[in-house]
Amino acid sequence: MKKQRKREEILEQYTWDLTTIFKSDDEFLEELESARKEIKKVEDFRGKITLSASNLLSYLQFSDALERKLYKLFYYANLKFDSDTTDAESQKLKGKVDNLLKEESELSSFVNPELFSIPFAQVEKYMNENEELKSYHHTLESFYRTFPHKLNETEEKILSSLGNVLSTPEETYECLTDSDMKFGTIEDEEGKEVELTESNYTNYIRSSDRMVRKKAFTRLFETYATFKNTIAKTFAGNVDYLTSMAKIRKFPSSLEASLFYDKIDPTVYDNLIETVHKHLPILYKYYDVKKRILKVDELHLYDIYVDLVEETDKEYSFEEAKNTVLEALQVLGDDYINTFKRAFEERWIDVYNNVGKRGGAYSSGFYDTNPFILLNYEGKLRDVSTLAHEGGHSMHTYLSCKNNPYHDSHYKIFVAEVASTVNELLLLKHLYKKEKEDKQKLAILNEMMELFKSTIYRQVMFAEFEKEVHALKEQGEVLTNELLSKEYYRLNKKYFGDNVVVDELIAYEWERIPHFYYNFYVYKYAIGLSSACYIVNNILNGKEGALESYLNFLKSGGSDYPTEELKLAGVDILNSEVIESAIKMFDEAIDEFEALYKKVYA
Repeated sequence: MKKQRKREEILEQYTWDLTTIFKSDDEFLEELESARKEIKKVEDFRGKITLSASNLLSYLQFSDALERKLYKLFYYANLKFDSDTTDAESQKLKGKVDNLLKEESELSSFVNPELFSIPFAQVEKYMNENEELKSYHHTLESFYRTFPHKLNETEEKILSSLGNVLSTPEETYECLTDSDMKFGTIEDEEGKEVELTESNYTNYIRSSDRMVRKKAFTRLFETYATFKNTIAKTFAGNVDYLTSMAKIRKFPSSLEASLFYDKIDPTVYDNLIETVHKHLPILYKYYDVKKRILKVDELHLYDIYVDLVEETDKEYSFEEAKNTVLEALQVLGDDYINTFKRAFEERWIDVYNNVGKRGGAYSSGFYDTNPFILLNYEGKLRDVSTLAHEGGHSMHTYLSCKNNPYHDSHYKIFVAEVASTVNELLLLKHLYKKEKEDKQKLAILNEMMELFKSTIYRQVMFAEFEKEVHALKEQGEVLTNELLSKEYYRLNKKYFGDNVVVDELIAYEWERIPHFYYNFYVYKYAIGLSSACYIVNNILNGKEGALESYLNFLKSGGSDYPTEELKLAGVDILNSEVIESAIKMFDEAIDEFEALYKKVYA
């Protein structure tokens, strides 16, 4: 096992350059004090914002300028902290920014009620009077869409004061599952007793040793079963909060309340589930292939995560990963590639793991910084894929910010996974086409199949569960552990089909899915991958205008509602063909994998 390096042992060229935000901590602290004084000026607007077009414009411009100051401070402190979470100075900087953001939120709490004191018709009149104000049309329209669901000022203050209380179910769940729950021990592949945790469960459930993965599966879910009543209470508490808030704000359901802010029609959600239902036989086919290759009499749920091919020894240096990704994305044009090259040349990327560094990977940054990418690069195929994925996010951020005024530059989470997944798919298709070694080609196909299985089918199963239990609550049902587990087990039976043994313990898996506390979030993953598949197919098949349309989508930022922005890329998410494009790509990967596997191992 490699020894973790200290931060100072990482070569500078593989660390991100935060001096492009602030040259030093001293400069950061100076700006922090400047921002502290600036936020107090919001009081100058109290009672005046809606009196005239010029007053409204002045407030919006002030708000943008202040927000940009705060974001620069936020990103510098958080990126520095994530570089080494053990560094005391970084902890202090992050704490100072967190306190400042809280102070700003409290000082500006009068703004929304004041804006709501006039109807949108009056705001439209102001925009007709003032050309500069017109550029805020989408921002203001989005805000005033919520008018029918607002409460009076006193009621809003009461709800705001209850914020910490209302988030208790999620926080209690996190404390229980992250800290307090212990899963005991299992024997690993060498017969050694090892502690099982949520973090290492992934390794054991993918073990080539069937007994190891069975023990891991059994031990994990037996533990969750012992907490079934406690977690059912936190889950039900969260559903109760969301359904109650939907009712208070005059929404027909918690689902519609969640979709409202992105202006997503509920038929999008329903169409996604219905389309996946029609194509469940493709998923069944995948599991039949898995059963044959693993040579098991029965395919159990503890067998489904094991890779169909052993991980190859092939490793990619970071330089090789960079060149491979840039080569794969050439199809997106010279301007895209030349901008992406800057990520490497100007040190937008923090590449390697070090002591205290945050795990995982992400892309960050905003209007007044370049994007930043955090990696924990280890040289495997999945790490090359992660570089392409996070690079897609960063290019989306860059193009959004360079082609819009600040207030229209923030794209919604709903469309965020499209750009990243387009890059990931282009990379995998490029690698597969270029690769000459059959075993490595099998590894690439395996990666693609896992992507589709987990992002389309699994997330849609989660989405269906979430929709159904919220509906049951709204119909007056009590969400007991028995009801939740029964419903979850029924869905597993539907999604895995008759040829997979759906082990009874899977009934408790709903307990370990933190996304169920994120308010109808998971369906966005499936929509993102489906949209990306549709876009990639159009680009690679040379459809006229497909590339230009996609780039226009990346440049649209937050200037329109997500469904309208996707239409710029030629994607109508109400069209089942979009979702079916991903399922078709999954089906083709299964067939290619099976044919190649027979050739290699006949």
